Amino acid sequence: MTEGVRQDPGLRDYMTSVYLRMTGGVAASSAASWLVAHDDTLSSALFTADGLTILGWIVTFAPLGLVLLLSAGINRLSAAAAGLIFLAYAVLVGLSLGGLLLAYTGTSLATTFIATAAGFAALAWAGMVSRRDLSGLGAFFTIGLVGLIVAMLVNLFVRSTSFDMALSAVGVLLFAGLTAFDAQRVKRLYYEAVDEGRDRSAIIGALTLYLDFLNLFLFLLRFTGERRQ
Repeated sequence: MTEGVRQDPGLRDYMTSVYLRMTGGVAASSAASWLVAHDDTLSSALFTADGLTILGWIVTFAPLGLVLLLSAGINRLSAAAAGLIFLAYAVLVGLSLGGLLLAYTGTSLATTFIATAAGFAALAWAGMVSRRDLSGLGAFFTIGLVGLIVAMLVNLFVRSTSFDMALSAVGVLLFAGLTAFDAQRVKRLYYEAVDEGRDRSAIIGALTLYLDFLNLFLFLLRFTGERRQ
């Protein structure tokens, strides 16, 4: 950790809480995905040969509602309630991604996950130790993220493989930058939040970094993933 974190026990505990919560979210999603891949009843309830079932669509879009609930009500929710919402969000995301374990080989998933974890750790560390204020890049990342989403929606109709790979490369670069940016922003939130609000702030920070990790993994998987025969 950075010198500032070592010198400030409160900041050290705060950042530890953020990364432990984020890791817990990743673990919950991984466990839920594994359960889908190994439980035929659950898998068939969510997926068919033609795509998602009705329940599958509900599970896919339910996390969006939980994110909105958590973001809008974070100042009114207790830390325990916010933590439960984050956990429920992570589990639902894991269930919706269970199809990945059915589509890709375990080896390619494992190697991509390890590569993502290593890259994420390095980028988050770089963001924390950087003396440069990255807050000015917020507008750039927001515009880039909106542009990426729009382009991906367009490609749902175009169905261009080369365009999809180009978007995946952009996605990797964008979320690599966002990881460093958000790691620094989470650290800054510690000083901006009042004492009684820091637990809730840590949950928002964990959610933000969880999303960076998840998207980095998904975009990398498009390059490294090996589909089952």
